Amino acid sequence: MKQKINLKDLVLPELEEFMVNLGGEKYRARQVAGWIFKKGVASFQEMTDIPLDLRKRLAFSAVIDSPKMLLKKASQRGDTVKYLFGLHDGQAVESVFMKHNYGNSACVSTQAGCRMGCRLCASGLEGLVRNLSAGEIYGQVLGMQHDTGERVSHVVVMGSGEPLDNYGATLAFIKNITAPYGLNISCRRITVSTCGLVPGIRKLAGEKLPLTLAVSLHAADDRLRDTLVPVNKKYPLAKLMAACRVYVKATGRRLTFEYALLAGVNDGIQQAEDLARLLSGLLCHVNLIPANPVPERGVEPPSGRVVELFKKHVEKYGIATTVRREFGADISAACGQLRQNG
Repeated sequence: MKQKINLKDLVLPELEEFMVNLGGEKYRARQVAGWIFKKGVASFQEMTDIPLDLRKRLAFSAVIDSPKMLLKKASQRGDTVKYLFGLHDGQAVESVFMKHNYGNSACVSTQAGCRMGCRLCASGLEGLVRNLSAGEIYGQVLGMQHDTGERVSHVVVMGSGEPLDNYGATLAFIKNITAPYGLNISCRRITVSTCGLVPGIRKLAGEKLPLTLAVSLHAADDRLRDTLVPVNKKYPLAKLMAACRVYVKATGRRLTFEYALLAGVNDGIQQAEDLARLLSGLLCHVNLIPANPVPERGVEPPSGRVVELFKKHVEKYGIATTVRREFGADISAACGQLRQNG
């Protein structure tokens, strides 16, 4: 028997083609998309403006599959909730809902596990299991909205996995969530993180979407970055920075460089100055992240004094620098702490 297609995995042109092949009118696709992506319905029977016969054909040929909430943990501060979502094949991923003064942010995963092997992250401890589909990524946002009863206004694609290693599904997710038939979230409110996959950065630049690209840098010299972010061996800093300049030129968007500060590893004054020189002349912002504990990685954050000193030395070169506000560290929901199975 032919496997049913999950309509959440399709972008509108694909859904239009599917509807026409099913014997429906092309415009029905936008109606169906609204039910799926905006209203988050779980069955075709809820689509009251779709003819009954067409709903029956849809149910015969397609599904509306969504991740199932298995577990949730709320931070003591009350501004963060971490979710464990189960997938159809028994895999699971973590996602995070965060309350800000400017709205609610959803941090979503794009892969079960990760194959990048970054030395300060829990997501890749067991390697890559598989890519998530576009619908599985989107379903995390809808799941968080449904559970909290609050609208998500911002999305950070920074959960487990490397988004540009799952490029097609990540892009389809972005197209659907920014569309009028979806949650209509502005591209300017979406941040995509990468550890430095140069071909993906260049490809994303070609899409000319006004997204914020966040590059996980963590070191300003190749020797240290080879250790902390192994993909640097394939795409060293010279290639990475060239791709970053292409992205800025193509989109006009300011880049964010994530720099996790590891005590005694990359938090020295000389390293701060090396970072500033590396980024000189580039439209960018540095986000300093005191390393969050990952027992298996053995990383520790520096003292607050060291963090502030590092920040001041980068700012001395005219580069906008902030220290990231911590969300959910008490429930292992902070940067670098998300895991495959909670």
